[in-house]
Amino acid sequence: MEDNEKNMKLVRDILQAIGYSPLEASSGGAARTLAAENAPALVLMDIQLPDLDGAEALRRLRSDERTATIPVLALTAQAMQGDRERFLAAGFSGYLSNPVNVAELLATVKQQCDA
Repeated sequence: MEDNEKNMKLVRDILQAIGYSPLEASSGGAARTLAAENAPALVLMDIQLPDLDGAEALRRLRSDERTATIPVLALTAQAMQGDRERFLAAGFSGYLSNPVNVAELLATVKQQCDA
Protein backbone atom coordinates (compact mmCIF):
# COMPACT_ATOMS: atom_id res chain seq x y z
CA MET A 1 0.00 0.00 0.00
CA GLU A 2 1.25 3.39 -0.95
CA ASP A 3 -0.47 6.77 -0.98
CA ASN A 4 1.74 8.29 -3.71
CA GLU A 5 0.39 7.24 -7.11
CA LYS A 6 3.74 7.59 -8.91
CA ASN A 7 5.53 5.42 -6.33
CA MET A 8 2.72 2.86 -6.42
CA LYS A 9 2.84 2.69 -10.21
CA LEU A 10 6.62 2.22 -10.24
CA VAL A 11 6.52 -0.61 -7.70
CA ARG A 12 3.53 -2.20 -9.47
CA ASP A 13 5.26 -2.08 -12.85
CA ILE A 14 8.46 -3.58 -11.46
CA LEU A 15 6.63 -6.40 -9.68
CA GLN A 16 4.45 -7.18 -12.70
CA ALA A 17 7.52 -7.28 -14.95
CA ILE A 18 8.94 -10.15 -12.90
CA GLY A 19 5.70 -12.10 -12.71
CA TYR A 20 3.99 -10.93 -9.52
CA SER A 21 0.34 -9.82 -9.43
CA PRO A 22 0.31 -6.90 -6.98
CA LEU A 23 -2.86 -5.68 -5.30
CA GLU A 24 -3.07 -1.99 -4.44
CA ALA A 25 -4.57 0.09 -1.67
CA SER A 26 -4.07 3.76 -0.93
CA SER A 27 -5.10 3.67 2.73
CA GLY A 28 -4.36 1.48 5.73
CA GLY A 29 -8.00 0.47 6.14
CA ALA A 30 -8.33 -0.58 2.52
CA ALA A 31 -5.08 -2.50 2.72
CA ARG A 32 -6.20 -4.41 5.80
CA THR A 33 -9.39 -5.46 4.03
CA LEU A 34 -7.53 -6.41 0.86
CA ALA A 35 -4.95 -8.44 2.80
CA ALA A 36 -7.62 -10.25 4.83
CA GLU A 37 -9.60 -11.17 1.72
CA ASN A 38 -6.62 -12.18 -0.48
CA ALA A 39 -3.88 -13.47 1.87
CA PRO A 40 -0.98 -12.03 -0.16
CA ALA A 41 2.51 -13.48 0.14
CA LEU A 42 3.85 -10.05 1.10
CA VAL A 43 2.67 -6.52 1.95
CA LEU A 44 4.70 -3.43 1.07
CA MET A 45 3.46 -0.63 3.31
CA ASP A 46 4.06 3.08 3.18
CA ILE A 47 4.62 4.51 6.65
CA GLN A 48 2.65 7.71 6.03
CA LEU A 49 -0.88 6.83 5.00
CA PRO A 50 -3.93 9.09 4.96
CA ASP A 51 -6.06 7.25 7.52
CA LEU A 52 -3.49 5.63 9.82
CA ASP A 53 0.24 5.44 9.92
CA GLY A 54 2.06 2.33 8.78
CA ALA A 55 2.94 1.25 12.32
CA GLU A 56 -0.72 1.26 13.33
CA ALA A 57 -1.76 -0.50 10.13
CA LEU A 58 0.92 -3.13 10.86
CA ARG A 59 -0.36 -3.54 14.42
CA ARG A 60 -3.87 -4.14 13.10
CA LEU A 61 -2.64 -6.65 10.49
CA ARG A 62 -0.75 -8.52 13.23
CA SER A 63 -3.85 -8.60 15.45
CA ASP A 64 -5.98 -10.32 12.78
CA GLU A 65 -5.43 -14.08 12.54
CA ARG A 66 -5.96 -13.92 8.76
CA THR A 67 -3.04 -11.53 8.28
CA ALA A 68 -0.90 -12.02 11.37
CA THR A 69 1.89 -13.94 9.66
CA ILE A 70 2.10 -12.08 6.34
CA PRO A 71 5.53 -10.44 5.98
CA VAL A 72 5.19 -6.66 5.84
CA LEU A 73 7.92 -4.43 4.42
CA ALA A 74 8.09 -0.75 5.38
CA LEU A 75 8.33 1.32 2.20
CA THR A 76 8.98 4.93 3.07
CA ALA A 77 10.74 8.17 2.28
CA GLN A 78 11.85 8.22 5.92
CA ALA A 79 15.49 7.34 5.45
CA MET A 80 17.17 9.00 8.38
CA GLN A 81 19.79 7.23 10.44
CA GLY A 82 18.03 4.83 12.79
CA ASP A 83 14.78 4.60 10.79
CA ARG A 84 15.54 1.08 9.53
CA GLU A 85 16.16 -0.17 13.06
CA ARG A 86 13.06 1.61 14.37
CA PHE A 87 10.80 0.01 11.74
CA LEU A 88 12.29 -3.45 12.25
CA ALA A 89 11.84 -3.07 16.02
CA ALA A 90 8.17 -2.12 15.38
CA GLY A 91 7.65 -5.53 13.73
CA PHE A 92 8.17 -4.88 10.04
CA SER A 93 9.82 -7.77 8.20
CA GLY A 94 12.07 -5.44 6.23
CA TYR A 95 12.62 -1.86 5.14
CA LEU A 96 12.92 -0.14 1.75
CA SER A 97 13.34 3.59 1.23
CA ASN A 98 11.83 5.80 -1.48
CA PRO A 99 12.84 6.53 -4.09
CA VAL A 100 12.90 2.80 -4.60
CA ASN A 101 16.16 1.12 -5.57
CA VAL A 102 15.02 -1.47 -8.12
CA ALA A 103 17.73 -4.02 -7.32
CA GLU A 104 17.06 -3.74 -3.60
CA LEU A 105 13.29 -4.01 -4.13
CA LEU A 106 13.67 -7.15 -6.24
CA ALA A 107 16.11 -8.79 -3.85
CA THR A 108 14.01 -7.99 -0.78
CA VAL A 109 10.73 -9.12 -2.33
CA LYS A 110 12.32 -12.36 -3.55
CA GLN A 111 13.88 -13.00 -0.14
CA GLN A 112 10.58 -12.42 1.69
CA CYS A 113 8.46 -14.43 -0.74
CA ASP A 114 10.90 -17.35 -0.79
CA ALA A 115 11.22 -17.50 3.00
